[in-house]
Amino acid sequence: MKLSNGVEWALHCCVSLSQSSVPVPAARLAQLHGIPPAYLAKHLQSLSRAGIVRSTPGPVGGYAFTRPPEQISALEVVQAIDGAEAAFRCTEIRRNGPLAVQPEACVKKCAIARAMAAADTAWRAALSSITVADLGRSIDADSSGTALHDVRHWLSGPG
Repeated sequence: MKLSNGVEWALHCCVSLSQSSVPVPAARLAQLHGIPPAYLAKHLQSLSRAGIVRSTPGPVGGYAFTRPPEQISALEVVQAIDGAEAAFRCTEIRRNGPLAVQPEACVKKCAIARAMAAADTAWRAALSSITVADLGRSIDADSSGTALHDVRHWLSGPG
């Protein structure tokens, strides 16, 4: 499965947003992560449509969460950016070719479709169990406890 770059960007931006008590402009988030502002703005709009963030207009406006980061799963962010559709789409290839199986014999999904569905379910369950707050704690632990402090400091500095 290949996810878009937007998923990585959105997850990092969500962790960054979790460190700010005020709305953060899209341009500031783009600058922090070194990513194209227009492209990031598109993804922030997707997060907004999904109800994860809200946009506040004006000179002190920007993006902020609609609920605490402990209540936003990584899966919600992934689905807001890349959609909720399963990665595997069964086309019932077993009904094709010289040894095609008759439709009435296909009463249950084939082993490949079942395996892919089980993998998709496990992947979604794993991402559902991880929150934006969890990601922030893990990123902080990976940096010996400095990453989130640095993000808070940077976001509160001059834009």
